[in-house]
Amino acid sequence: MAWGWTRHGDGKHLAPGEVVRPDERLSWPRMVGFGAQHVIAMFGATFVFPLVMGLDPNVAVMMSGVATILFLLIVKGKVPSYLGTSASFVGGVLAIRAVMGGDTAGADAVVTGAVLVAGFVLALAGLAIHFLGVQIIHRIFPPVVTGAVVMLIGFGLAYVVADVYWSQDHWVALITMIVTFLVIVLFKGFVGRVGVLVGLVAGFVLSWALDRMAGPITSVLPGTNLRDTAGAACPAEGTYCVATAFPHDRVNFDSVAKADWFGLPNLHAPDFRMSAVLLVLPAVIALIAENIGHVKAVGEMTGTDVDPYVGRAVLADGVGTMVTSAVGGSPTTTYAENIGVMAATKVYSTAAYYIAGVIAILFGLIPKFGALVAATPGGVLGGVTVILYGMIGLLGAKIWIENRVNFADPVNMVPIGAGIILAIGPVRHHIGGEFTLEGIALGTIVVLGGYHLLRAIARRSDEPVRSDVPVRSDNG
Repeated sequence: MAWGWTRHGDGKHLAPGEVVRPDERLSWPRMVGFGAQHVIAMFGATFVFPLVMGLDPNVAVMMSGVATILFLLIVKGKVPSYLGTSASFVGGVLAIRAVMGGDTAGADAVVTGAVLVAGFVLALAGLAIHFLGVQIIHRIFPPVVTGAVVMLIGFGLAYVVADVYWSQDHWVALITMIVTFLVIVLFKGFVGRVGVLVGLVAGFVLSWALDRMAGPITSVLPGTNLRDTAGAACPAEGTYCVATAFPHDRVNFDSVAKADWFGLPNLHAPDFRMSAVLLVLPAVIALIAENIGHVKAVGEMTGTDVDPYVGRAVLADGVGTMVTSAVGGSPTTTYAENIGVMAATKVYSTAAYYIAGVIAILFGLIPKFGALVAATPGGVLGGVTVILYGMIGLLGAKIWIENRVNFADPVNMVPIGAGIILAIGPVRHHIGGEFTLEGIALGTIVVLGGYHLLRAIARRSDEPVRSDVPVRSDNG
């Protein structure tokens, strides 16, 4: 049942040990408050990652609300969850932009076209899981492979921090990183959960203050002040036309002043290129693992069997990604941040998520807000992305630890290690013509193909190699 909720108790209080189930609600004013809290919880990452990918954060926020409502309808209201911007596509998107000429309207269309196709593949995977059972995914993507893909997606973005963001203003990047560290660790509850957002705001304010006290900074801005080998201006970034350093303000509010207060954000249609699609497809593996993990976490918290809805959840995320990218939005995924809010409040009502979706849509209809977000300086992004990318990478290690993956087995260790190094490089492998595999895409292929190939050669069983058999002590 996607609609209709019974009131829990008196609609005001929870007795000790009680929870508000997905098909229940408290009073509507309270549910509006919970919905707003979910918006705040998802907000930091949902607008930071589009910013990193060069997509319109206003579109991302607005369409995250649309995708969340679609998700709830597809899972029939059985799995409370919010669909925010996925970080798993960042590496593939940046690789596409490197090929397509940077932050241009044409590159934006190619990016969203590739993401839309990935969403379609994810939706097909959801259908397969629904009809064949969740075990089919565990057989193709055992924990050793899933953890590796998640890790190489995060660590494979290290070059972006080093080459693109940090170098724009290394002192602001360093200070932003430290502030974010302190907020996440020293503050508990809500403030700690939005520590990345707090750090970003602090870095933004610091950059604005430095412009007034210290004057412009001289650094390289991607796609700006392009020069050829002779030092003359050139039109398009490429091998012999590169961005060069020049004095500039850290914060530029020109686009904010021109933006309207109310109206539709900058929507655009996708453009489909197979070479771009191949660069983002590895993210589908991470999204499958992420969705399954989040759905099972919700099932454990609510004390319900959610296995029949895992396929629907993956399908719904795929549909959400297709719908958002069709108009220029970002790829979506279920959000752990909102699962944390439910764990803290004991309110699992899907009514709160419908309300959150509506609030997010309203936020997206304020173009001036989107322009302000887009004005975030590169140094600030360097300070927060170094944390975000590292956390994504370590989630892969968490998957290994929780599943007790045995790296004493070369079938696990050899392809995984090679794939991660290829992603971190990032290593480029030219196939022919204009087709090149590199970084995260190349690493994922080596991890997945290498693991299953070595298993077949070694004549292993179909079960993933694990070291979770308890060791018997001398005392028996």
